[in-house]
Amino acid sequence: MADHPYAELHAFPDGERPHTGNPAGVMLLDAPLDDADLLGIARSNNLSETAYLIEAGEPDLWNLRWFTPGHEVDLCGHATMASAAWLFDTGRVSGPAARFDTLSGRLEVSRSGDRFVMDFPAVGFTPAEPDAEIVRAMGAGDPLEVWDLERIHGSRYQMLVYESEAKIAGLDPDGGVLAKAGVNVLATAKGDSADIVSRFFCPAAGISEDPVTGSAHCTLAPYWAQRLGRDRLSARQIGPRPGSLTVENRAAEGRVGLVGTARLFLDGVIRL
Repeated sequence: MADHPYAELHAFPDGERPHTGNPAGVMLLDAPLDDADLLGIARSNNLSETAYLIEAGEPDLWNLRWFTPGHEVDLCGHATMASAAWLFDTGRVSGPAARFDTLSGRLEVSRSGDRFVMDFPAVGFTPAEPDAEIVRAMGAGDPLEVWDLERIHGSRYQMLVYESEAKIAGLDPDGGVLAKAGVNVLATAKGDSADIVSRFFCPAAGISEDPVTGSAHCTLAPYWAQRLGRDRLSARQIGPRPGSLTVENRAAEGRVGLVGTARLFLDGVIRL
């Protein structure tokens, strides 16, 4: 058996409030493990994502993979934030940025004071017709707009835009209907507590509601930048476990910046 460094961090916490942000596991490997082991560890952790890091042979470069308790995913923002924060805080980054080779290409996270800045690809969106079954399942009346999102985790994704933060806060969708339809829903509105607010319901991926979803903000950043006429916006995900970040639209490069932090919750080893 061998001991592998492991930590759980809460990414994008809501200010200084405890028990906020999105929990992610971060595990450092010295050699690749079988996918069955990676999935088994993620199931044991029972977090929305566990991130696996292996040094890639260059300074400040790691191979990074993300697993839910059910499968591997192509892009995960909060577990990348957690990975970078842990690497910086444990002195494993010697330069200005931690770099990651992933299924979504090269990602970078730099440090700015006590915050971290992630450079991520924008996730595209196209107009869609409202699906009456999905609208009923959301239980909030007709949305202002409906958009199909580029698929990044295999399931179908839609973004429903509502008229107010209060509408988003009051959502209590029928997860069984969403799961049966195979649709994950990003619900968003112009905010009161921040420039933009959102919640992300993903029963089609086996998670009833994700607390603070980095990849969702890869769509929210360009969408709301166009609507509000500003490329830098404050954002909050306002479900039962809220969190906050700043988003930067970088339309010329087809990228977004996600600015936030991650709070260490526990650390130790996983013994295999």
